[in-house]
Amino acid sequence: MTNPLRNTSPEAAAAPRRRLFTQLLGGVAWTLGAGWLAGCGERAPAFNGIDITGADYAQGFDLPDQHGQRRTLADFRGKVVVVFFGFTQCPDVCPTSLSELAEAKRLLGPDGERLQGIFISVDPERDTPEVMRAYMASFDPTFLALRATPEELPALAKAFKVYYKKVEGKTPTSYTMDHSAGSYVYDTQGRLRLYYRYGSGAQALANDVKRLLSEG
Repeated sequence: MTNPLRNTSPEAAAAPRRRLFTQLLGGVAWTLGAGWLAGCGERAPAFNGIDITGADYAQGFDLPDQHGQRRTLADFRGKVVVVFFGFTQCPDVCPTSLSELAEAKRLLGPDGERLQGIFISVDPERDTPEVMRAYMASFDPTFLALRATPEELPALAKAFKVYYKKVEGKTPTSYTMDHSAGSYVYDTQGRLRLYYRYGSGAQALANDVKRLLSEG
């Protein structure tokens, strides 16, 4: 069989390479241009968290809090809302995340009143309203803990793309829970904007919350 490239002229053989180079150059130029604000030559500020604006999941909740009041995202218009899934007997991840959230609120100063922390339990069997009231009070009295029923939790976790799994212990009540460790951040209009990985730090979160508040 004849090799179709063997008799190709040097000019013709180079054409695909020139087209590829042109495409790559154009892509680089677009990327650089997208990072600058139009007409002012300043680089657009980037969030510290992962920007997931426009995502079609984690769109909301309708659950009772530790005081028995049903809550939805609409209740917190005008505030930046941070939602974290966990359980009160978590040994490290949950306390660390809630402590960072409380510290971010402190770092915001007066604007901290416009930051709402939301904790959603993945362990409704043990996380009763009484237990959750005591748990949240140890971090910040304004933070709310929400509880789905065991029957509601699977659909809620799926809607938020949250993983959780019960890990049996030595006794029926000594089990633990594996679960996702990230947080979702909503702007003052209730729109999902950011995803925060575990351990990102209070200052990074405070900076992003301040920026979202300025947008509002």
